[in-house]
Formats: sequence, C-alpha cells, structure tokens
Amino acid sequence: MASNSFGQCFRITTWGESHGPAIGVVIDGCPAGIAITLDDIQQALDARAPGQHALTSPRKEPDRAHIYSGVFEGVTTGTPISIIIYNQDINSTHYTPIKEVLRPGHAQYTYLEKYGIYDYRGGGRASARETACRVAAGAVAKKVLAGTDIEVKAYLHEVGGIQLDAPDFEYLSTSHLGCAHQDFEAQLTTLLATCKQSGNSIGGVVAFQILGVPVGLGDPVYEKLEANLAKAMMSLPASKGFEIGEGFASAKWSGADYNDQFDVDNARIVLTSNHAGGTLAGISSGQPITGRVVFKPTSSIQAAQRSVSLLGEKTDFQLPPGSRHDPCVAIRAVPVVAAMCFLVLVDAFLLNKLARCHE
Repeated sequence: MASNSFGQCFRITTWGESHGPAIGVVIDGCPAGIAITLDDIQQALDARAPGQHALTSPRKEPDRAHIYSGVFEGVTTGTPISIIIYNQDINSTHYTPIKEVLRPGHAQYTYLEKYGIYDYRGGGRASARETACRVAAGAVAKKVLAGTDIEVKAYLHEVGGIQLDAPDFEYLSTSHLGCAHQDFEAQLTTLLATCKQSGNSIGGVVAFQILGVPVGLGDPVYEKLEANLAKAMMSLPASKGFEIGEGFASAKWSGADYNDQFDVDNARIVLTSNHAGGTLAGISSGQPITGRVVFKPTSSIQAAQRSVSLLGEKTDFQLPPGSRHDPCVAIRAVPVVAAMCFLVLVDAFLLNKLARCHE
C-alpha cells in the first residue's frame, strides 16, 4: 500500500489503523519559522472527535496530539513534523463474531482480494479514524497560511433530504452537529434519532467556501486547483461526489447565462458572478472558491443484511450489540473537509512561489 501521501511541496503521509496502538501523520515541506502549538492542533481535533453528541459515534477518543519532531520552542524547524495520536477507547471484541463475514459497504472484500489480508477491527486502515491525521495536518497548513487572507469555512449543507440553503457558512463543532442554524439542527436531531432507532443510516452533503484566495493558485494541466480539491475530497472515506461552483447543475445552463463576465471596479478587473466557483482553467480567479462534497449513508447499520462468508456461503450479516457508529458520517466530516481545503491551498500557495521570478 504505497499511496498514503498527499501533496507536493507540503506533503503529508498518514499511518495507523482504527484499533492499532496509535495513528499519526508526518508532514514534510513545512517552511521553517511557523509558530505552532499543541493547542492549534488540538482545537481542530476536538471539532472532529467522536462522542460529543448523542447522535454521533459514542466512541470516546480524546485525540490528544503529540508532536515528536519538527517543532522547537514553538516554531517549525523546516524538518519533518511528526504528530502521533494514541488510540484509547478500543474494544475489538465487537468485531470478533463477524470477522468471517463480508461486511456490506465496507473495504473488507476489496482489501482481501487486493492484498490477501484485512484488519477487520473497526475497518483497520480504511476506517474514518484515519481522518484525524488529516485534521492535525490541516491545522499546521492553516498556520502556514495565517499570514495570508485565505480563510476556509465549511458546514453541513444537506442530510437525508433536509437542505439548508442559507450560505452563511457558520461552522460549529460536532457537539452541535456541524449545523449553521438551530432550526436545521432541531430537524436533523429528529431525523437522526428516528434513523438510529430503526437501525439505519443516511447520507449528507458538506459545503465549503474558501475566501481571500489570490489570483493565480493552481498549476495546469494536471495540478489544477479544482482537480486537487476533487482528489482531496474523493480520498475521504464514504465520499461519493464532488462539485465546484454550480457543479452538475452547469449542464442545464446556457453559456450566455453561465459565463462569469468581466468588469472594472476602481481600476481593478472584477468578475460579475461566480458560477465557476472561483477558478478559471484550473487557476484561482480571486473569487471565493465554493464546492460541495457528497457522503454516502454510513455502511455500518444495525439492520440485518444479506452477505457471504469468507468461505463463500450465503449468510445474513448483522452487527453485534454494542457496536459504535455514526448514523450519518457527513456530520463529523465537516472539519475534515475544511482540513483538506487547507492542505490543498497551502500546497498550491507554496507551488505558486515557483511559478515565475519576481523582482
């Protein structure tokens, strides 16, 4: 498995499994002289952590980050930054009775076919537990961009058909279900409670907005900004769709209506709309970068499902009592989507310094 790294100039490599002793990330290419503290990382991790709401996974992981290298006296040294998060609330006994049955919607079948081995405990490497590493790295990326105007916001846009259209992008932690408004949260709480009682799950959509992006970030043709954002989001567990700007709705528009036209305001070139979502030809246009990420319903559900044993025998699959899962993975994906935005933007920002010589 040689595909655990992301980025070029600012490159991260994550490691670890859901029920292993620890998970972690190594960040290579972070510039020296960036002020970073454990609190900076911990605040981001706290927003993603499970067990903060009755309708998210009850797994109690404090997700305490430990910086093992790359930071000296509160400042990055330019050497690889190693961050370790020890797993604590591990109970692998729930998975022993079902280890010989293929779990519908999970990585077990494809991992076994590809590698011949699979860590059945909580999904192993394929678990969303890995995203804590991305969030930790995203916190460092955010600090690198602190001297710019770049700001990333994300929020829960849709869950189970309930949609919030107001684009205020207020981000709240998962203790508030990542919602932007209390009325939306009240609807969502009722929906998730009903879903949980029936032993089922639902999908959702996370929206993001990146503000203050200068013109020029992104490198054609294979490092386009939206292409790297798409790769970042589609690498997340349970993600099934990505769009930028008007996205799939663009197919219904005419060119005359869709094109973002140019104008001049106070001697500055401006765009009169933002249907493209903040990029032109894969390069940031100076407009806000807007997009959405679709997450499928949580694969782990209490309801019985048809499956096959590892011996090829037809059987029913059902999670044992006490299994711990999110009824909707999109809720805790909000800070992860934000983290991936920061990782893409910091890489593009550093790459842009190599684009041309400046006097």
